[in-house]
Amino acid sequence: MSHIPLTVLSEDEQLFRESCRGFAEEHIKPLVHKMDEAAKLEHSLIPELFNLGLMGIHIPEKFGGSEGSFFMSVLAVEEISRVDASFGVFVDVQNTLVNNAVLRWATEDQKKRYLTKLARDTVGAYALSEASSGSDAFALSCRAVDQGDHFVLNGRKMWITNAVEAGVFIVFATLNPADGYKGITAFLVERDFSGFTVGKKEDKLGIRASSTCELILEDCKVPKQNVLGEPGKGYKIAIETLNEGRIGIGAQMVGIAQGSWEAGAAYAKERKAFGKPISEFQGIQFQIAETATQIEAARLMVYNAARLKDAGKDFLKEAAMAKYFSSMVAEHVTSTVVEIFGGYGYTRDYPAEKFFRDSKIGKIYEGTSNMQLQTIAKYLLR
Repeated sequence: MSHIPLTVLSEDEQLFRESCRGFAEEHIKPLVHKMDEAAKLEHSLIPELFNLGLMGIHIPEKFGGSEGSFFMSVLAVEEISRVDASFGVFVDVQNTLVNNAVLRWATEDQKKRYLTKLARDTVGAYALSEASSGSDAFALSCRAVDQGDHFVLNGRKMWITNAVEAGVFIVFATLNPADGYKGITAFLVERDFSGFTVGKKEDKLGIRASSTCELILEDCKVPKQNVLGEPGKGYKIAIETLNEGRIGIGAQMVGIAQGSWEAGAAYAKERKAFGKPISEFQGIQFQIAETATQIEAARLMVYNAARLKDAGKDFLKEAAMAKYFSSMVAEHVTSTVVEIFGGYGYTRDYPAEKFFRDSKIGKIYEGTSNMQLQTIAKYLLR
């Protein structure tokens, strides 16, 4: 890989960023309010995301993907989240979690069967969390029993992003609870497998159009050839994939903050008080300058972690720092923008309140802020 300064994009990366922004502005932006109100993605846009290669960014060309870098996935998530965080996380889960896990851990046969679908027309989902297994990720109650040529899975998964749209799920279950994390195994589960059902869709505060659902497995039969990695290695797959996925969530938070900031800065130049635009008041100027600086710092942290990942270097600490800081920045920036809008910022007629609602999830999913701090501290003190 050529060494590109953090603040500089290659020509290909810049063109890719512009294409992502153009698509988001032209096709997603007009539907944002409608999707938020309906709590549902506009499904007609999903085939367009596949056609643009945005659902298989770093899948190799031989499997139908774009063979781009992980960094390009981060750019896509940032630019789409700048317009709509729900479609941002939709693209993020596909690329940084599902595709990434299959690329790293699947057999050649599994790659041929699933990467070609994931690049062409099939949405993926990542099913680790359970009702009593969130930050304590491996306290799984979902069981897998070996039945010779197949496994039978029983249990429930919670808060699974992309569940409504997904055709394939990476499901984590334990072979033997007594083995602790050493019993955790990952399975490639297709939506139409016997005994598999997508359950209740959650009614959420933010990223409302993104589907977040319960999964129900009742004697779900999964062929032996659908074990991802090998039995007992699911914990390793989950940890390493989530470390990469956190960079994607960092990009989502940067996108949310940037979109919110742009709306706030534009409004400050339009809104007049005491005979002049409020952007001419020093108090507003300081808020605009401070938040822009915070966004840029968060962006550089996310980009740094993504560059390190692409370079094959250790990025664990940087990924945790990027997610922790960017989610904090997104919440602060979007809250400040609500205040810049004043009373209008508290209404759904303006975009400020949606950015604010969407930002909150950043401190919660794919590892809470406290878990990121714990990871950072362990790394620094080891």
